[in-house]
Amino acid sequence: MQELTTVELRPEAGAGSSGVSLPVVATPPARTQSATPWRHRLPDAARQSLRACRSMLGEEADHGRLLLFSPVFLGAGASLWFLAASDFPLLTLLLSLSVLTIAVLITDRSLLRATLLALALVVCGMLCAQFESWRASTVILDSSVTTTLTGRVERREGDGRGRWRYILAVRATDEPELKRPPGRVTAIVRGADTPFEIGDIVTGRARLTPPSGPALPELNDFSFGAYFDGIGANGFFYGAPEKDLEAGPQGARSTSEAMLEWLYRLRSSIGDRIRSILPGDTGAFAAALVTDERRAISNATTEALRQSGLAHIVAISGLNMALSAGIFFVGFRMLLSLFPGVAQAYPTKKIAAAGALIAVTAYYLISGFGVSAERAFIMMAIMLIAVFFDRPSISLRNVVLSALVIIAISPSEVLGPSFQMSFAATLALVSGYQLWKDRRVRENALLKLPVFRPVVAVAGFFGGVLLTSLIGGFSTALFSIEHFHRLTAYGLPANLATMPIISFIVMPAGLLAMLLMPFGLDAPLWEVVGFGLDLVIAVAKTVSGWGGDIGVGRLPAWYFAVAVAGFLLLTLLRTRLRHAGTSTLAVSTLILLVQPVPRPPDLVISEDGSLVALVAVAAMASNRENPPDFIFDQWQRALVLPMHHPPKMLEGPAIPPEGEDRRVRLSHDQQNEARTAMRAAAGSETNRFSCVKKAWCTSRLGNGRVVTVIDNAAYLGPACDASDIVVTSVRLRFNSCRSGATLFTGETLRRTGSVELRFADAGLEVATAFESLARPWIRHRAYDWRSNSFAKTGPSRVSDNGE
Repeated sequence: MQELTTVELRPEAGAGSSGVSLPVVATPPARTQSATPWRHRLPDAARQSLRACRSMLGEEADHGRLLLFSPVFLGAGASLWFLAASDFPLLTLLLSLSVLTIAVLITDRSLLRATLLALALVVCGMLCAQFESWRASTVILDSSVTTTLTGRVERREGDGRGRWRYILAVRATDEPELKRPPGRVTAIVRGADTPFEIGDIVTGRARLTPPSGPALPELNDFSFGAYFDGIGANGFFYGAPEKDLEAGPQGARSTSEAMLEWLYRLRSSIGDRIRSILPGDTGAFAAALVTDERRAISNATTEALRQSGLAHIVAISGLNMALSAGIFFVGFRMLLSLFPGVAQAYPTKKIAAAGALIAVTAYYLISGFGVSAERAFIMMAIMLIAVFFDRPSISLRNVVLSALVIIAISPSEVLGPSFQMSFAATLALVSGYQLWKDRRVRENALLKLPVFRPVVAVAGFFGGVLLTSLIGGFSTALFSIEHFHRLTAYGLPANLATMPIISFIVMPAGLLAMLLMPFGLDAPLWEVVGFGLDLVIAVAKTVSGWGGDIGVGRLPAWYFAVAVAGFLLLTLLRTRLRHAGTSTLAVSTLILLVQPVPRPPDLVISEDGSLVALVAVAAMASNRENPPDFIFDQWQRALVLPMHHPPKMLEGPAIPPEGEDRRVRLSHDQQNEARTAMRAAAGSETNRFSCVKKAWCTSRLGNGRVVTVIDNAAYLGPACDASDIVVTSVRLRFNSCRSGATLFTGETLRRTGSVELRFADAGLEVATAFESLARPWIRHRAYDWRSNSFAKTGPSRVSDNGE
């Protein structure tokens, strides 16, 4: 700005007049370009946009929206700790948190304080992850073993086909006695006349295996979830185990352990009661809604529910908890309103909220404490408690508070699809609800007429279901693609058809049936529930028959991170700044669509070497006629190759007789015969295995390389001579072929996990599931039972050639 100053004018010497003071404009000193603030050098439109952004940020801060990002930073810290190659030093984390806390307290600049607080939350998330890992301390079985297992039944669940899945607390192992036994295992029992009761001690010969690692690099690591669930091994009994009647008590149990056992017994008896009234899939479906026992539902019905987008109904999630709490709340409040004296003298809304809180707590206790049930219970409990303090139940603050509680208690759930999809749908629905509530409404007198009120009510209900299904479907689509590599095209019509059935038939009748079950009056109500669930199953099978199960494959890591950031901006902000999230989602999706599709692998190998597949343009060719569904289905979804080419079976050369040592050496003539047969089979057909049963499988790839898979170590020599790549599930003491062929053995694959191979101009590119074995949930892969010690934590090379 220009400054005014006063200049006095005096007459020349000798003049008679006095001086006159006149105001003049003083020119300020010229500013240099570097002294001008950067925002003043921007164009007018940019300065206006900057001022608008600062104003909207101030509005977001005034409404407390910036605090809504606190679970985002806490979860980011937990994710960073879990995805790191090794643990972070605890002292470093504690010192960092102390320094950041002090800096937050002493700084007086809001932007700097917010940044420091975000960093402090990230460090807090890392500490929560560290403490949860220490709290779990699960011992995971190092390798598959057959042993005599003695354990105490903690939980059980039937699958409707005469099989029972038990969770056993291991008491002893024998023949061989494990040096590093897991504390808890799951075991399948077939052929038992009657199921064992919770608390029984059982003994039998069992085959135990460690939890599976990723089926392919970057896919889900099941050992991660098993570690934090406390499960150290999975397996099955050879025949029915025996109940040990002479086993003594395993020491005094605490009150909490006794109460937990009582709850599991109650849960099991409730499931048995429901299935005795409603047979087949209907009863299994009803039991799953109450007790979360889902294994009794047939595979056909489970697949139909998944393909139609209705699988979320089976899990005890936010939908079930919200419906049960809402029905109880509304029903109890209506009941209290029938007594005018009570309604006028007491806060019936808070009393109904307390009753609903008791109801959902009981629901959670008999649900088996599943992850989805725990998360839904915490969220509903916070919303109901908000009623006690006259706060709005449906708000983003309550969602954020429940997320903070869950992340602090179980930070490992942040990486799971259940947590991500549940909170994504909840965030989107609550944000959409608030936008709808804040919209400008134009009154229409015609719609207020009595004749139109039923039509408006019905249209409003179905419109709400439609809008809810749309928001829920779009908000969870990203996470469905990331974790399951597929989309359901017809989930919207399926949910529109089934939500009224669930809301008005299944859940109200089920809630009344549970209330009447102690009196034995629940059977008619379960029949009503069964009628509704039969309709749901019929809708699921009809919609799944339309197709619409779209395979998408694996997403690039960068896209998922960027898209999630955009989604959070879109749902957590209230001003126009939220459209930065919309732009982020749109631009990142456009880049994903226009960039070249990543080259698929040429060869994939399972983590134990028993399953190998050649990846062609339209199908995968495996070395098994009937590959295991658990692994092969994940391969097909991740690589979007639903077609399977089984191997061509050959009449093979000499095979060692059954029952002899599988590592028996072949004679010189047998080796020559096998070598010749392998070379002939490899040249007969491209990109398809030719196999000799219980001996070997071989194939020539499109680039001319030959891969051979051997089931019998006796054929290792001929396979190395006739092939470029050799794979065996046998755990050999060496990891290279003298011929120079690349060798994958059971031992090397145990260290690396599953493998993808790509043939490039520069040579063979090998991608492994694990680059380091330093994390607690995969460290068991480095354990050597012979020396009872852990070997080096880095994975072994695939061959001594350094390939």
